[in-house]
Amino acid sequence: MSAIAATVLDQPQIWEAQADFKEYMSAVNPSMPKIEVVGYPNTLHADGPTRLIPFDLSASLQTRYAATTPNLYAGYLRICAGEQLQTDFIAASQMYFVISGAGSTEMDFGTIFWKTGDLFTLPSIKSALHQASTDTVLFWVNDAPLMRYLGVTPTEQRFEPVLYTQERITEELNKVRAMGEDRNRVGILLSNPHFPSTMTLTHTLWSLYNILPKGVVQKPHRHNSIAIDHCVSAGEDTYTLIGKDVDADGNIVNPIKAMWVPGATFITPPGWWHSHHNHSGQDAIVLPIQDAGLVMNMQVLDFQLVK
Repeated sequence: MSAIAATVLDQPQIWEAQADFKEYMSAVNPSMPKIEVVGYPNTLHADGPTRLIPFDLSASLQTRYAATTPNLYAGYLRICAGEQLQTDFIAASQMYFVISGAGSTEMDFGTIFWKTGDLFTLPSIKSALHQASTDTVLFWVNDAPLMRYLGVTPTEQRFEPVLYTQERITEELNKVRAMGEDRNRVGILLSNPHFPSTMTLTHTLWSLYNILPKGVVQKPHRHNSIAIDHCVSAGEDTYTLIGKDVDADGNIVNPIKAMWVPGATFITPPGWWHSHHNHSGQDAIVLPIQDAGLVMNMQVLDFQLVK
């Protein structure tokens, strides 16, 4: 080593300025922003002009970008009859569920025609133009916050658009119901053949079309993915109890009650126990969208069920 090089190495460099150190025991479990049970009523999209209605919790999540959970961004999209609205999310996966109405979505791959009860997914695309033939409301979820957190933009389309029609969903759900309704879950996972390992909606998103038969209580369970739960249909006195712990009898301790109201949505935090209760006289359906595709790929989903 030359004398000049040795002299340079002995002096502080600008690259040292951000070198930081933490004592292990004081930093191994950092204080992260809390993820709470939050509800988004159907009154948000009941009327008004064509618009995007985002569930933006960036203030509580302490992010510099719009987000509903650390990995997901969700909301409602209301389009008046004969009008259109363009979305340009920078995301690797997008999901849209048609709460009501009918119309179409144009994007790079072509045009998807949809109606009430249909669900469709989109990969990374520049933009999508949504047009409504009747007054329409969509529930949407995408992984844009994950892209922002990583500081990346998608460079590959991991799948093509997929349409899950209401008729096909109902047909598959009826097959499961015929197997008996005395199990903890009576539902169907909406999956994509491109992801055979995780069997998920996309490589980041997971979806369950779950029926809660009348008079049934589904016991508590938990998982490390965050759920954005949308109520498709329900009668009165149908709800989810959500809490951090269960007692020796498997009951949730000090639960928060999230009512199931058609067209409304609520967030279930990761790792919290939750049970579903239907004390009404009609079957109910909930559509949870989770970041479980990502969490499952990391092999840390940790699904647990009270027996």
